[in-house]
Amino acid sequence: MLKNKNSSAIVAVKDLDRAKAFYSDVLELNLADTSNDGVLGYRTGSTWLTVYKSDFAGTNQANAVTWDVGVELDDIVEGLKAKGVAFEHYDDMGRQGDIHICGSMRLAWFKDPDGNILHLVGSTG
Repeated sequence: MLKNKNSSAIVAVKDLDRAKAFYSDVLELNLADTSNDGVLGYRTGSTWLTVYKSDFAGTNQANAVTWDVGVELDDIVEGLKAKGVAFEHYDDMGRQGDIHICGSMRLAWFKDPDGNILHLVGSTG
């Protein structure tokens, strides 16, 4: 039924201006749609990320958005750290600095200003 349909991510935030600064300036996403009040639309790769205002922002304790960044993981992590992003550390996985190692996968997690968990997946090349 849905196997040939596109999907996208959606993230709830409490403060749209603060979220816009984070997603536009820190993550350097291009804001592509502001046509709906209380909603920001970002084009990210071949998909969409919708950021919207909600009183329930930050209540999800699981990944909200995942990006496959391939061999650029180290550079992206360092770039985000330089902008003040703090990375999550999980004790149940091996880790090198801020990057977790799980078999052949390299992973990093961080939160947006509302506590939404954002996830980077990298490869070893």
